[in-house]
Amino acid sequence: MKKYNIESLVEKALKGNIVATAKLISLCENTDENEKIIKLISPHLGNAYIIGITGAPGVGKSTLTDKLIINLRKQNFKVGVIAVDPTSPFSGGAILGDRIRLQKHATDDNVFIRSMASRGHLGGISSATGDAVKILDAYGCDFIFIETMGVGQSEVEVVKNVDTTILILIPGMGDEIQVLKAGVMEIADIFVVNKADKDGVERTVLEIEMLQNLSESKDRLAPICKVIARDNQGIEDLAKAIHQHYVYLKENNLFDANRKKRLEMELKQIVHNKLLEKTFQFVAENYAIDKIIEDAYDNKTDVYSIVNKLLKKVVKI
Repeated sequence: MKKYNIESLVEKALKGNIVATAKLISLCENTDENEKIIKLISPHLGNAYIIGITGAPGVGKSTLTDKLIINLRKQNFKVGVIAVDPTSPFSGGAILGDRIRLQKHATDDNVFIRSMASRGHLGGISSATGDAVKILDAYGCDFIFIETMGVGQSEVEVVKNVDTTILILIPGMGDEIQVLKAGVMEIADIFVVNKADKDGVERTVLEIEMLQNLSESKDRLAPICKVIARDNQGIEDLAKAIHQHYVYLKENNLFDANRKKRLEMELKQIVHNKLLEKTFQFVAENYAIDKIIEDAYDNKTDVYSIVNKLLKKVVKI
């Protein structure tokens, strides 16, 4: 990849340059410049409100995102969207590209839309998504949407990156809601029943209410918004529910607490990744990994003994 002047790109992005912002995200995805970029923009973070939109494929995530963008733009807010798509096995890029339904916003300078490949990450979120969110925050977005690719219970990882999580369901999911209850159903701050003109919408709402009432961990029942995103029906009520969740977080001292908790999780993940990288680098330079595997396979040693021996060499604490 072509070498860029990172300081110059950051300076331009902070002034609202969309091209520089896009290049910074690409650098975070494809190079090891992310550490330098995040260090430079860190004094300018914390202003954007981040919303996760998740749900199974076909529930209308992109359509709903499109309508929310329109709603926010009417209020003159600057909006960013990160749409995480499955990874192409050939190019490593996002298969779906920028969502077709969101293309109408391409000429709006106050809407930034970016598709990112999941790159095999099972949590429904690309590993570079967190850095992209920070870049869009520094770029000046008031709201940032993370739209996940929709792969079921593994979508729970979206909560590590957002302030409010919206889970979209549709009538007729039936037993699928029961299957989801132990995972993704628990992360929702707001439920959206889309395609509410279909038969079975009230049953779907009832099932969600029943599952929430069974939960022992919830101190707040998430509101359920019935919408027909295609026809822009119910979007105003959803926008109000998002604002009400923001007020709830602020009034209960959860807004900053949640962000600090997410920061702690991010810190642990970075330490984990760096330690893993350093460990395997050390092993590759100092040990014959095939011999280690062979000894473990022949029961001459065990995996815990191997790991403890390596960590004593790598981590000198």
